[in-house]
Amino acid sequence: MTKKELAQLSIDALKKLYPDAVCSLEAEKPYELLMATRLSAQCTDARVNIVTEVLFKKFPTLESIADADVTEIEQCIKSCGLYKTKARDLKNMANELIERYNGVVPDTIEELITLSGVGRKTANLIVGDVYGKPSVVVDTHCIRITNRIGLVNETDPVKIEFALKKILPPEQSGDFCHRIVHHGRALCTARSPKCADCPLNSFCKYAKAQSKS
Repeated sequence: MTKKELAQLSIDALKKLYPDAVCSLEAEKPYELLMATRLSAQCTDARVNIVTEVLFKKFPTLESIADADVTEIEQCIKSCGLYKTKARDLKNMANELIERYNGVVPDTIEELITLSGVGRKTANLIVGDVYGKPSVVVDTHCIRITNRIGLVNETDPVKIEFALKKILPPEQSGDFCHRIVHHGRALCTARSPKCADCPLNSFCKYAKAQSKS
């Protein structure tokens, strides 16, 4: 079986299991999703959604975040962890968006990664969810599960991103990554994955190895 065939089997199985391929971060504006994704580093999406509700109520515009005292931002996001670095990034990001892009979140990965605190994972999420472009969001779930299935044999996020871009249909890549996150939380957990209950177990490399052992 080729990697592309294995990828399509995975796409089809996950689509049946999780028909709604949606990002679990809640945001009304593009810059809010950008900032929420920055806050999600080493923090659960559920916690981020609680924090951003408070943050964007206190600072309802990009300009208000840019003008805010960084300590005020810190107080809003303290429960997210790494809050001092994240607060600084949010303020800098707001200023950069205003000064360089007239307040509009850019639509290319190359431009997005020039913003404070924005890496390729965040940039891919934005171009996919906001602008509907092909994207591959490589988070911890994606790294773990794509390796287990056998789609990749790599732990470097950037190498995984480009490897997956070669085998995933572009129009389905973003949804695949959202479904991978749902699967990582529901069945293919980091510890004690529920392989017996997983509809991918007939072709998943990890599940096959577990059944033999």
